[in-house]
Amino acid sequence: MTSTARLTLDPAFLIGPVEPRLFGSFVEHMGRCVYTGIFEPGHPLADADGFRTDVLELTRELGVTLVRYPGGNFVSNYRWEDGVGPVEERPARLDLAWRSLEDNSFGLNEFMAWAARAGIEPMMALNLGTRGVAEALELVEYANYPGGTRLSDLRRAHGVDKPHDIRLWCLGNELDGPWQMGHKTAREYGRLAAETARALRRLDPGVSLVACGSSNSGMPTFGQWEAEVLESAYDLVDYISLHAYYDPADGDVDSFLASGADMEHMIRSIAATADHVGAKLRSRRKIKLSFDEWNVWYQSRFGGEASLEWAEHPRLIENVYDVTDAVVVGSLLITLLRNADRVGVACQAQLANVIAPIMTEPGGPAWRQSIFHPFALTARNARGQVLRVEPECTSVSTDKYGEAPAIWATATLDDTGEITLFVVNRDRRGPCELRVALPQGLLPAEHLELADDDLSAVNSAADPDRVAPRPGTGLRMDGRDATLTLPPVSWTMIRFAPQE
Repeated sequence: MTSTARLTLDPAFLIGPVEPRLFGSFVEHMGRCVYTGIFEPGHPLADADGFRTDVLELTRELGVTLVRYPGGNFVSNYRWEDGVGPVEERPARLDLAWRSLEDNSFGLNEFMAWAARAGIEPMMALNLGTRGVAEALELVEYANYPGGTRLSDLRRAHGVDKPHDIRLWCLGNELDGPWQMGHKTAREYGRLAAETARALRRLDPGVSLVACGSSNSGMPTFGQWEAEVLESAYDLVDYISLHAYYDPADGDVDSFLASGADMEHMIRSIAATADHVGAKLRSRRKIKLSFDEWNVWYQSRFGGEASLEWAEHPRLIENVYDVTDAVVVGSLLITLLRNADRVGVACQAQLANVIAPIMTEPGGPAWRQSIFHPFALTARNARGQVLRVEPECTSVSTDKYGEAPAIWATATLDDTGEITLFVVNRDRRGPCELRVALPQGLLPAEHLELADDDLSAVNSAADPDRVAPRPGTGLRMDGRDATLTLPPVSWTMIRFAPQE
């Protein structure tokens, strides 16, 4: 059964600029994300600092602009001092979040050297779980102050003469969650976040700060948490965070494919909550959102932290992603762009091995998972301004989210007049014939789609390109309109360029 849909691309209908920070990733000391992921001294492709150059090349190809570090749950029991100075003098510690043994051979300065090599902006998380204002100030002084104080001179003694000048800081991580070391109530956390933010701005007025929002929209305090935290910290922070992972649990594929609709509802709910607090406080500031953890994660297959044995750098939640997962990731990227007026930061979690677009083998190869491709193509081609795109289409009935549009789309307009359309067909029942109304003078320049008759197909070390975007077929022009057929469960990108 072939359905039909229609959408209009009009340069007059702008949402907002494409923020480069939307294409962030996440490196946590969890499983093999750091060790044998981005960092593996002795690997045949490791550089002099132990960084895997194959992973660096894939990170650049992925188009990552920003990386959040070092957690995540890990940060709430982390002592940053353990990860600086001579490696042979660094203590081994127990990571209580993931029941791992942490040798601290990779820390702040190694991460910053890796970030420079990768060409990304750092987003640093502070431990407000088991630590507080004083430790946060010490880390920012060590990282950002030029010199002449004990901590800035300690950094220089560690071989880093110039300050790291980290601009973006997270005030803790998921402290609404009872699984978190140092779990707090909203009132407790809001006070701590406000006091930390006030102190940090005295030290470095130019920093941007992210307050912890809810760990997920299923938390019993969702919405209420954000309201209470922002009532304490509204004029002291720049962002409130959101986290969401989507799981094809119980075989509910239609709900899974509609995950972007849930993400959009979450974004708009928290934006409304923030605006309500701003109105109550009579503030003229507009808080933006940092969606600094998002991805597909088969959480239903994970036994939880208590199920883990103590180990050093274990293989942990190394999900292998298929075609359907890639389509869902593409739809989540569309959602972030559709809300570019409010979402200023976003980080896909994580970069390597742990629920990641990049997989590696210790001493062996690195390869792209299926979810690598929609991220890389969106990061490369989404430029300029986001256009408001609202398809007219059929809907898909889902158990979790009710009726969801079968076609999910966004588009961007760059300064050359080129428009790039990103579109997902969520419908499993059949293809969709999509008619696109274009501005005068645009013609197709590139047409790629990610689809497969086998929705369970995956990439592997032995077959790293089994799932990849292919040139689309059947696109035709009818005057100013373009018509194409979207395969069922597919992600498509089309660039329309001005005629020369």
